[in-house]
Amino acid sequence: MTDPDLTRHYDAYPYPARDPRDEDKRLLEGSPSHLAELIHHLFAGVWPKARPFRALVAGGGTGDGLVMLAQHCADAGLAAEITYLDLSAAARAVAEARIARRRLTGVRFSTGSLTDLATLAPGPYDYIDCCGVLHHLDDPPAGLRALAAQLAPDGGLGLMVYAPEGRTGVYPLQSALRRLAGPELPDAERVRLARALVGSLPAGNWFRRNPFLGDHQQSDAGLYDLLLHARDRAYTVADLAELVDGAGLAIAGWVPPVRYDPAVLITDAKLKARAQRLDPLAAASLAEELLGSHKTHVVYAVPKARGDTVARPAPDQVPVLREIDGKALAAGFKPGQAITLDLGGHKAKAPLPDLSGAIFALIDGQRSLGAIAQALAVARPNQDPIRLSAQVTELARVLIRFGKLHLARIS
Repeated sequence: MTDPDLTRHYDAYPYPARDPRDEDKRLLEGSPSHLAELIHHLFAGVWPKARPFRALVAGGGTGDGLVMLAQHCADAGLAAEITYLDLSAAARAVAEARIARRRLTGVRFSTGSLTDLATLAPGPYDYIDCCGVLHHLDDPPAGLRALAAQLAPDGGLGLMVYAPEGRTGVYPLQSALRRLAGPELPDAERVRLARALVGSLPAGNWFRRNPFLGDHQQSDAGLYDLLLHARDRAYTVADLAELVDGAGLAIAGWVPPVRYDPAVLITDAKLKARAQRLDPLAAASLAEELLGSHKTHVVYAVPKARGDTVARPAPDQVPVLREIDGKALAAGFKPGQAITLDLGGHKAKAPLPDLSGAIFALIDGQRSLGAIAQALAVARPNQDPIRLSAQVTELARVLIRFGKLHLARIS
């Protein structure tokens, strides 16, 4: 199958706009498909090094998820076979150039629709990345079923779809631009007219008042993708759960978990107690309704038969820090310090254990939680080792909830 509207779009404006030369100075990281994160959510914190890792990046665009995953596998010494698939030859060219710039191997490129996956790039795959794609398909349920059909029985997926609340104002403006700058015009003219309209919106327009939207300010590709797209829709928490369920899958985890916890958004004790009695899906829906800033939802999903696949703190699990400097925290930590995460205008906070500084100094991506607790006990022979171990576990739990630590080892 082909999709002329989407192919035209992404051939004209490969998205996101990327310069392969930038690979010399930085690695873009995000979710899904961060290697430690996906091992944490999909493989109970462990991937056997002797087993080659077979992955598919379905709708890979200009390659952000592909490059991150391939680089992480290379850094971990993990033998990986990664297949990239996308409709756009122009986007593929950018992704190929980025992979070549990093001299990464084990990546195969294919051009086409994910609905033709069984023919173009059949599985089974241990992991499938589908980031920012399903919401652009003519039939998202069929697309997700096609992906699930190529998944190994013990595999899993990382998904990202748009969410409605944080995109308030986008869809009325898309409709307005279809009237004023429709696809019958040259693409460059559509972009020019869209910029002119955005720059002159009335003060009360919801798009203009939405502080969470910025793609249109970054590049022409970002503007086209946000406002001139031929087809996109947004999914609430409940919508996404239904989509996943319809493909025979179950959601293993929402990323980061704290963003889907209404308890961090409610101050009244009685209301908080009522929120804490909700089932997980209802609680996640409530958090979405209260927060109002979700532009996207990121989840990991597995075949229903797999059951629970998420890692839990245990002595043999290996903690891996994410986006925080453990050494700096170890040097400057003071008892009573809390972790804070901006959830789009709301600051979620949680206290850290008093010995977090000493624990941060021991987290190196190699030591297990048990080994860290033992080292802590050796350094503090006069303190209760059970209490020390509990502090290690508590720090891991808090950081996992905030998306700043994953339990992941390759062994």
